[in-house]
Amino acid sequence: MSERIGSTVIENVRPELDAGRWAVKRVEGESLKVQADIFKEGHDILVAVVRWRQSAPKEQATEWAETPMVSKGNDLWEGEFLLARNGRYEFTVEAWPDLYATWVTEVKRKVDVGRDVRSELLEGAAMLRAHAERAQKAGSPDEARRMVEAATLFEKGMSANAIAAAMDPGLTLVASKYADRSIATRYDRVPEVFVDREKARFGSWYEFFPRSALRDGRTHGTFRDAEKWLPYVQSLGFDIIYLPPIHPIGRKARKGKNNSLTATPEDVGSPWAIGGPEGGHKAVNPLLGTLEDFRSFVKAANGLGIEIALDIAFQCSPDHPYVKEHPEWFQHRPDGTIKTAENPPKRYEDIVNFDWLGPGRATLWPELKSVVLHWVEQGVRIFRVDNPHTKPLQFWAWLIREVQTVHPDTVFLSEAFTRPKVMKHLAKAGFQQSYTYFTWRNFKQEMEEYLEEITTPPVSDYMRGNLWPNTPDILPEFLQRSGPGGFRLRAAMAATLSSSWGMYCGYELCEGTPIKPGKEEYLDSEKYELKAWDLDRPGNIRDYISRLNAIRREHRAFQLYGNLRFFKSENEQVMFYLKRTPDGSSQVLVAVSFDPFQPQESVLHVPLAELGIQPDETYQVHELMTDQRSLWQGPTAHVRLTPEQPAAIWAVYRFRRSEQAFDYYE
Repeated sequence: MSERIGSTVIENVRPELDAGRWAVKRVEGESLKVQADIFKEGHDILVAVVRWRQSAPKEQATEWAETPMVSKGNDLWEGEFLLARNGRYEFTVEAWPDLYATWVTEVKRKVDVGRDVRSELLEGAAMLRAHAERAQKAGSPDEARRMVEAATLFEKGMSANAIAAAMDPGLTLVASKYADRSIATRYDRVPEVFVDREKARFGSWYEFFPRSALRDGRTHGTFRDAEKWLPYVQSLGFDIIYLPPIHPIGRKARKGKNNSLTATPEDVGSPWAIGGPEGGHKAVNPLLGTLEDFRSFVKAANGLGIEIALDIAFQCSPDHPYVKEHPEWFQHRPDGTIKTAENPPKRYEDIVNFDWLGPGRATLWPELKSVVLHWVEQGVRIFRVDNPHTKPLQFWAWLIREVQTVHPDTVFLSEAFTRPKVMKHLAKAGFQQSYTYFTWRNFKQEMEEYLEEITTPPVSDYMRGNLWPNTPDILPEFLQRSGPGGFRLRAAMAATLSSSWGMYCGYELCEGTPIKPGKEEYLDSEKYELKAWDLDRPGNIRDYISRLNAIRREHRAFQLYGNLRFFKSENEQVMFYLKRTPDGSSQVLVAVSFDPFQPQESVLHVPLAELGIQPDETYQVHELMTDQRSLWQGPTAHVRLTPEQPAAIWAVYRFRRSEQAFDYYE
């Protein structure tokens, strides 16, 4: 009981996710702003710091460092530190009373009213000598000497020189460096931050099946054939190619065309029915080529600035080697059979699922981790994970952490169209990106409400929405009925509302024929057959897609997540929003029509204050889709959108006050 203890309170630390259970997400090069409510009884002057370090990967781990926090008023403190490298960081907050600085303020008040402060000077001297001892131990003899000299002066009694020394801001600053940290309070949790590489936040995804690479609908393509698609994908402006599973496909219960239960010998089956005599999740379908061919494909794509994303589908065909080699990994019925996958009324006769939480998990989970690491070794760093919400959530938390501890540059996209809280939990568990409900938001109010939810804290601290207007599984009713105008407007929304978006091959051709009315499935789905793609089909919107992606590359505001702000449009068929960088160097306004059939006009309420523009100031806007420039002034603007040009995208430029009449900046 002989030692003093501290009484500083630290609470409401943020960002912190579920009391520190999960890591918040940032991107390398960003700073993490940490806030906390910090206070104690009385009127002591407080000092607070953010303590932080990089903890993974192991070879990049650092010692603890400290960054000062600043009082923002009302007991709110704030500090930030740079997240310089890809990997896992941890931080906490520490605070303590600066007893010497507090003593100085009290002495000044007493001196100002003529009080005798000889006793107080002795107190100050004792504190300075203790501070000097700490300075000496820290290897700062000059600062220790300065404090001892002042202490000696204080001990001689009250004098003008002693009072002047006590009020010296420089002495107070030196003393504060060696305050008594034994009475500090440290926040009782150590929250984490996972710092992703840029691709986890910004990317344009294009999905295609390499087996259809020859485009005749008859001949099975190979990775060598798929390499010939790369310049085409590059011309569209996509920088990530996502491939469905590339593994051997089972023969038992193989699906035929249009999900038929009866397959002919010529049917290629669903790539998601993984595994056969040729191998399982670490093997390549021989009809696509060899593992070396796949590596060549990855290398060729990388040479064009394109990364390859691979589908991870942790499920098996009944022919998968795992079924025979590890029966303990599956649940068997009393008759010995394995239950096939179901989501009534859907049934997947060609797929069986693992027994995720049974006794076999001790060897199953490490094996599945080795699958991911196997493809990392082949040059893949991006994985789209199939139906993660149908597997235990704790498995994904374990797997992603295990992989990213060694390979922090891996990116996982969650393909989970399920209940909102489950989707959010998957993001908390580690998925860098998530599919969203964007695909089914068809009206202005619901679109704005949903995008505001997922692009602002607290959700944006852990979840990044990747917007897809279509997938091989999903042909939304809107696209079935809307024609090219609908394809254009949904692409414009997806490409500009989020920093990551994607589309499945055929979108640029306005492919929109359903298997039957009321179903969101494609007729003659490529999931079950080879497709004859005519990439030059009349009516395609290739140039439109290419322009959207070029704009995304050229304007930094579109590459950030969490910078989306909606503003008033007087037409409910027109949505209006702003994307800008924090420093204002890139500012872009977007207006998009929800009407694929008729022109729509609207008055737009321009957010002048957010743009840093005065109400009477003239500024220039550059409409990027049509390459037209205009001068705007005042708080409103007018737009006319058509099915051919359903989106207007304006880069905003303010004129600089200078001698150069045409000197303006972006």
